[in-house]
Amino acid sequence: MSALTAAPERSSVMTSIAIVGVLFFIIGFFTWINGPLITFVRLAFDLDEVNAFLVLMVFYLSYFFLALPSSWILKRTGMKKGLALSLFVMAGGAAAFGQFATQRWYPGALGGLFVIGSGLALLQTAINPYISILGPIETAARRIALMGICNKIAGILAPIVIGSVVLHGIGDLSAQVAAADAATKATLLDEFAAKIHAPYLFMAAVLVLLAVGVLFSPLPELKPSEANAAPSTGAAGRTSIFQFPHLWLGVLCLFVYVGVEVMAGDAIGTYGHGFELPLDRTKIFTSFTLGAMLAGYIAGLLLIPRVVSQARYLSISAILGVLFSVGAYVSHGYVSVGFVAALGFANAMMWPAIFPLAIQGLGRFTEIGSALLIMGIAGGAIIPQLFAVLKQHYDFQLVFAGLMVPCYLYILFYSVRGHRAGLPAAHD
Repeated sequence: MSALTAAPERSSVMTSIAIVGVLFFIIGFFTWINGPLITFVRLAFDLDEVNAFLVLMVFYLSYFFLALPSSWILKRTGMKKGLALSLFVMAGGAAAFGQFATQRWYPGALGGLFVIGSGLALLQTAINPYISILGPIETAARRIALMGICNKIAGILAPIVIGSVVLHGIGDLSAQVAAADAATKATLLDEFAAKIHAPYLFMAAVLVLLAVGVLFSPLPELKPSEANAAPSTGAAGRTSIFQFPHLWLGVLCLFVYVGVEVMAGDAIGTYGHGFELPLDRTKIFTSFTLGAMLAGYIAGLLLIPRVVSQARYLSISAILGVLFSVGAYVSHGYVSVGFVAALGFANAMMWPAIFPLAIQGLGRFTEIGSALLIMGIAGGAIIPQLFAVLKQHYDFQLVFAGLMVPCYLYILFYSVRGHRAGLPAAHD
């Protein structure tokens, strides 16, 4: 049945969508600030490229470790309290990161990022199935696309904000640090690192206020296991989560998808730096990718399901991903970076399509299935780190294409065959 039967008031549904949109904005801001944070920590902590990419590894691995516990927490707290708790956890992580980054203690700063990611794991485990079942599952991609617009607007703003407030003049500062003696270098880096403190304390305060707001909001409780029950898929007769092969193939699909999304978004600055493009320009390249994603979300919102199904659109997106990845490999400089940014358009509708296809008909297994899918976000930790390590030994463009193309080919497989595995032949 549709989740709308559980929440019959249309005004209530629209209010819920608005609240969820704000939460997706928060998710986007804290996710896509990681790209410029790589640039920040590399200079502030005087790191090599591989260690700077630990920002992504620690942040995205938190999803792997916390997604399943998050599903158990949500069963005890319910939707509203769980969402508020996630925001409080993120606030603590933001405050910790700001403090430890200012002290230039890298393990502590990474710990703060892990806590932020833990809060986001709880938030995403709740909010993705919620928006998926807040209406017919067949149109879930459109609702997630609307949430994606909120997410990517935040993603566009995050690098611009951190770039102007914290990274302003980083090219000149990097040159000064390189030429300075040890004492002067330490002073310059201490002053630079201290710039991150106030922005992160401000973000922590905003998160606390939002958490209190969610607690007193009219956001209704929905039961995903009830809303996503679909007898036609045969879920009623299944007794284990392992009896849904389309879910497990979907977990792998989200793993590789998040990997390529992070590569195109957070690693684009490092990619551009491979052509020796100036830091003052590469620091905002993430915004270009997010702008392309925003355009992709708008296209998906207009086309799905009026013109094309969410599965077919996923196939088109995967093909575009292959073409743009090859285009980045055969070109150079700003043109190559432009192809990487264009991957944002190809990536935009992948999560909105993959997630509802993977949880289709899970019934009482919807919550645990959603948590497993959120664990797939760990792809954002593994694939970019492989890029950072392998590019030390091989041409960075070859490494980029060698990682991206197979991932997009698997996504293409899932869109054509994988999402049907174990479901009736009529299912799409």
